[in-house]
Amino acid sequence: MNVISETFFSLAKLQISEKLRTSREDLDTSASSKKSAISAAPYGTLGVNRDQWGPGVENADRERFDSVLEKVLAELEPVALQEQMFCINFFQMDVISPTSKNTQTTLEVLEKSTDSVSLLTSPTSAGGGGDASGFPQKKIDRQINEEVRKLMIALFGCLEPELVSFIQSFERIDSFYSLYVLVRLTQHVMSAQDTHSFLSMTFASALVQVKRNFDRFMQQQLLSIKEAKVPKRSKCGILPYVENFEYFAQTSEGIFRKSDRRTDMEKWYLQLVNSIFESISVHAQEHPKTPSQVVRMENYHHMYSLLAQLKVPGLDAMKKEAKMRYTDALKVYVIQYFGRPLEKLNLFFEGVQQKVAQGVKETEISYQMVFSKQELRKVISQYPAREVKKGLENLYKKVEKHLCEEENLLQVVWHAMQEEFIAQYNFLEERIQKCYAGAMITLEFNIQDILNFFSDIARSH
Repeated sequence: MNVISETFFSLAKLQISEKLRTSREDLDTSASSKKSAISAAPYGTLGVNRDQWGPGVENADRERFDSVLEKVLAELEPVALQEQMFCINFFQMDVISPTSKNTQTTLEVLEKSTDSVSLLTSPTSAGGGGDASGFPQKKIDRQINEEVRKLMIALFGCLEPELVSFIQSFERIDSFYSLYVLVRLTQHVMSAQDTHSFLSMTFASALVQVKRNFDRFMQQQLLSIKEAKVPKRSKCGILPYVENFEYFAQTSEGIFRKSDRRTDMEKWYLQLVNSIFESISVHAQEHPKTPSQVVRMENYHHMYSLLAQLKVPGLDAMKKEAKMRYTDALKVYVIQYFGRPLEKLNLFFEGVQQKVAQGVKETEISYQMVFSKQELRKVISQYPAREVKKGLENLYKKVEKHLCEEENLLQVVWHAMQEEFIAQYNFLEERIQKCYAGAMITLEFNIQDILNFFSDIARSH
């Protein structure tokens, strides 16, 4: 039976390996591939740049593996059932009628196998001619199932290790195979009509190992996120685990979308996304050139866009949090780097506010020497439209150096800065109207000019 089982799984391996499009056609890992594995991270590792991944497997090859695995499991079922029925009939393991000549033999087997000796020591049982109804039917059925399973294990004990070995040979090539196996094997375990049969128990036992392998793969992904290195390029851009999560999630969704094991995947999604959020905040502080708020803004925006695209119900809360973190980072960046382009005017009116707080009326503030109409006009004259636009152009270039092209947030940031400038402009105009009403004092540019400044600068770059 060992030879037959080995041949069966070897043929299944061959059916897949002959069609693999990568250099790993030999499923038994060669010495050269072992050496390459030392320097390259497993394919699909979240926390490592893709150019550092080892050889991978195309989706078409994974689907081919899934198809062959289904064929293997499906073909095992009728064969195992036939062998089981043969054993039951040949050894008359289902004989429980006391009128049969094998009743005594059956009861002797029960007596040796059960801990409930009292059930087997009644006078009618010992005589071999009484009523067997004293034995609870469920207990007898369970005992017969146990005896059949023991016999099948003795005959086909190699089946489970061969099945596990077959599965692991592929998981060593590509860890994503463990996702396919978890889904496919679960389907067969859940659809089994006789959950106590030899094959059902074999599949269930193999499934325990498969689930361990799946969890181990996810733990490795978590660890890779925590151990990820910040890119050394001039612009930090999208962090490796954020960029790779798109491929990981899309692949996982394709496997688990309609599966009974979806809850297992969603639990890991939550852990992975939480770890990604935490790591973004940590790694944002580590890049030598890109401001931390830019790293946060771009990476949280990327996660928000991806989670919105995936539409995983269990990740709705994480999607909202990603948007909130992105928005907060954008606000902080705009405030920090846009600052107050009309700084001297802002300082002038801060002084005005202090006087008002001390009791000076707003309508009388112009009588203060340092806050006279003439002093205000001097400050305003330092901000001609031409100089304001020049300052905005320099700011645009600075922002352009900070942001990466892939995330395409430059115009979003620029629009936010425009809104901030308009808000500051409105505040200053309001102060002028309240404190210097009727003096015909205004800034040398208006809101329409501001809109034109921002629009012209954006178009020219």
